[in-house]
Amino acid sequence: MRHKALYIAAAFGTLLMFAHACKKENRGGTGGFRTDPVTLSLPPGFPEPVYNFSGNPLTKQGVALGRFIFYDYRLSKDSTVSCGFCHQQFAAFGHFDHALSHGVGGQQGTRSVPTLFNMIWQKEFMWDGGVNNLEIQPLTPLTDHKEMGVDLQQLLKKMQGDPKYRQQFSAAFGTEEVTSERMFKAITQFVGTMISGNSRYDSIIRKVPGAAFSPDEAVGYTLYQQKCAACHKEPLFTDLSYRSNGLPYLPALNDVGRMKITSNTADYLKFKVPSLRNILKSSPYMHDGRFFDIYQVFDFYDHGVKDTITTDALVRKGVSLTDQQKRQLYLFLNTLTDYTLINNKDLSEILIEP
Repeated sequence: MRHKALYIAAAFGTLLMFAHACKKENRGGTGGFRTDPVTLSLPPGFPEPVYNFSGNPLTKQGVALGRFIFYDYRLSKDSTVSCGFCHQQFAAFGHFDHALSHGVGGQQGTRSVPTLFNMIWQKEFMWDGGVNNLEIQPLTPLTDHKEMGVDLQQLLKKMQGDPKYRQQFSAAFGTEEVTSERMFKAITQFVGTMISGNSRYDSIIRKVPGAAFSPDEAVGYTLYQQKCAACHKEPLFTDLSYRSNGLPYLPALNDVGRMKITSNTADYLKFKVPSLRNILKSSPYMHDGRFFDIYQVFDFYDHGVKDTITTDALVRKGVSLTDQQKRQLYLFLNTLTDYTLINNKDLSEILIEP
């Protein structure tokens, strides 16, 4: 019953429970300034989050500001790209229709767009772990010339000159002052509410009455445990490690993976293990988006793995799958789709007027 109670909010399309009984005075001490605190409902059975909001308390006003920033295309260099432009809710905040990221001026990046859900359980970000703080993670896409392409100081001036931003910063932080710290804290608050832990799989694991795998899904779950779980561990369905899965190197992209960050040859072609949650909604797959269909991924592991000096021992000899097993594994992976996340109106795009 305790687990069921925790997920009443999720059943109505939200993972947030707003504390209306009291209003918490802001820590800034600005003479009566108050905000509405938000309690984040965490999925039962999940580990303790890495990011705990102790230095960035969740508030209704902070989340609202972060959401506004996330979907504001005006913040990019040519006013065409927002965070939400690449991180699409229907694709579990990945990017469905492009293999590689793309941004202002039609420029194309060198990696696929990673999903954003369950970020508060991660201590490092990007495919290569090049960012190790959730609050500063947005700095990279904002300033990368192939993504949003803005100068940070110019961006802050632009926001400071907008009455809507001044109003929202005042509501969230007590004054109209726009700073990078406040901006990043607000984005973090919004992104931190993107939690995926309410799929049909979760209902089955929590023994919700009436929830059960079909016979083929049950076999698929066993196949997952035998062939996938070593890297894609429950309940996050990733161990957040960096591994080379034997994906052949693409000279055109010249992407050496985590070695770019560590300068250690042992990290050559190693990338972060992605979550399998919402996997059927978040194609394309792999760090370079080379596969648009999950069956291409199955085929790759079955007979396409390239054995190099850094290829992980778990997949070096491939992961054999018959056609029937591929279908059964597909059916299990489908149970990991979290429609609460995908359809949550509190996370959906908002209209930003010019």
